[in-house]
Order: sequence, then C-alpha cells, then structure tokens
Amino acid sequence: MARLALFAAVGVALVSVGCGGGSPVSGRGPLATAPPVGPRPALCATLRARVMGRVATPAATELSGLVASRSQEGVLWTHNDSGDGARLLAVAADGRALADVAVAGAENVDWEDIALGPAPGGDDALYVGDIGDNDGLRSSVVVYRIDEPRVGGEGRAQSVPPQRLGLSYRDGAHDAEALLVDPSSGAVVIVTKELGNTAGVYVAGRPRAGATTMLRRIGDLTLDAAEPVTAGDVSGDGRTIVIRTYDRVFAWSRRGGESLVAALRRRACAAQADLLVEGQSEAVALTADGRAFYTVPEGGEPPIRRWAPVR
Repeated sequence: MARLALFAAVGVALVSVGCGGGSPVSGRGPLATAPPVGPRPALCATLRARVMGRVATPAATELSGLVASRSQEGVLWTHNDSGDGARLLAVAADGRALADVAVAGAENVDWEDIALGPAPGGDDALYVGDIGDNDGLRSSVVVYRIDEPRVGGEGRAQSVPPQRLGLSYRDGAHDAEALLVDPSSGAVVIVTKELGNTAGVYVAGRPRAGATTMLRRIGDLTLDAAEPVTAGDVSGDGRTIVIRTYDRVFAWSRRGGESLVAALRRRACAAQADLLVEGQSEAVALTADGRAFYTVPEGGEPPIRRWAPVR
C-alpha cells in the first residue's frame, strides 16, 4: 500500500491512502495540498470567548457533543459521555434547559459527538456518534440517526425512535470522538483520536439503517497541535468545517455541494484561541453562518462559551 503525503504549509494536511486505481501514487515524497478555495474562514483570526450562561439542568454531568439546530433558532443539542442513559438534551445558548429527549431502544456505550445532517426524507436529522473506545476493543461502532425533535415547553421530556447505523472498521478498533456528516450526500465521517498530531479519517457513504456499513480509511489529518482530536462540525450553511482538539480549532472553507473529504484535502487555518482555558472540554458547535462557535466543558452546571473574532 502506497501513501501520498499531502502536507499543508499552515500545519494541517490530509494524507490520502490508495490501493490501486485512480491517480498513480509514486510514494516518492510529499506534495503540497491544494490551496484554500473561496473566502478565508472568518474563524482564521484572533478569537475572544464570551460566557453566555451555564447549562441549567442537573442532567448535564459530562457533556461531550454539541451542535446547533438549523431549523430551530437558538437551540443547541448536546449529550453526556458514557455513564448516562441514551438521551439528548436541548439547551438555549444561555444555558436554559429546553428538552430532555430519550432515544428509545438506543444504548449509550460511549457517546462522543453529535452532528446535524440530512434525513432520508430531506429534513434535518441528528446523528449521535457512539464511537468512543478508550480500550481499543470495538471494531464496530454505532451512529444513531434521529429526526430532529421539535422543542416545546421548557425542560419538556420526550421520547424518539432512532435509526441504528452500524459501522465497522476494516483495520480493527479505533478510539474516536469527532463525527461529521456530509450535508450533500449524508456520508458519515469519523476522525479518530490518536496520540500525537495525526488522526485517521474514515468515511461511510450513505450508511443504511439496520445494516452494518464498512468504514473506509481515506487518509490522515496531520494537525499542528499537541492534543488529540475531540470533535468536529459543519456549519448550517455548509460552508465551514471545523475540527477541534482540547486546545485548538482548525477551519476549512467548503464549496456548495462539495464533499467533506474534498474540502479536507485543502489547507486549513488555525484559529488564534486557547481552548484550554475551559478545562476538560471536547465539544464544538458552529453557528449557522460559520463565523463563530460554541463550546461547553464537562462537569456540573458547565458554562457555554461563544467564540468569535475580535472586532
């Protein structure tokens, strides 16, 4: 198997892996990645954090994933890590509890991230990644796809049925905490949590409910960061992609209709922000226009921060 190393001058690269077919791979050394396309992401700047409020529900104990609704203004969806039941929490940007939604028939082995993506009928769906594997024992993982619930009264309890998308690694078990869903195709992208500055990128194109789909390793992200990848997101307008580590955020611009993989092959930028001020924090949720993002750390009554460029 040959490797074609695509190194980015800004410190982020996608290293593609090929097994014959397509463009020839010589394996004779690194080639530069494609340059950025379109406007530079707004997050490629010095960012300032503002505490919007604290998550005001005792159900929030170890929040691990975060995503902003596209159809319900001001709604953030989140969930706890392993140790909680199979449920989603809807909160406002100021931390007010909006809904507690049981995911009927699902299991929270190690829920690590949540993403927004297309539902089979064309509406928005939430994708919950049960993809964590600290002990390296899970060669198969699960993503639950749920038609996005409508948030009603404050703190309202609900129950929704999920579609179970089974996913299997061809090359054995991997710990992962970052889940992305392609807004055009519905392909599921998982970025692994590795020691060092390289993370594997795995893709399952249009996984079917009730079946197990093989994940393809399409390359490696090499990040200019000492900490591992803990989350990712795509903005509601589909134009911005971010990957975060414990301490940093990296951003890409994406053409309309372009696959996430194609966008990740280009150069990224690093936001000028130190996320370690939050403590143990693994979540990131872009605003709809991709010009800011929210984070929330683990622990009781955690603060919600909004990061945006300094004006």
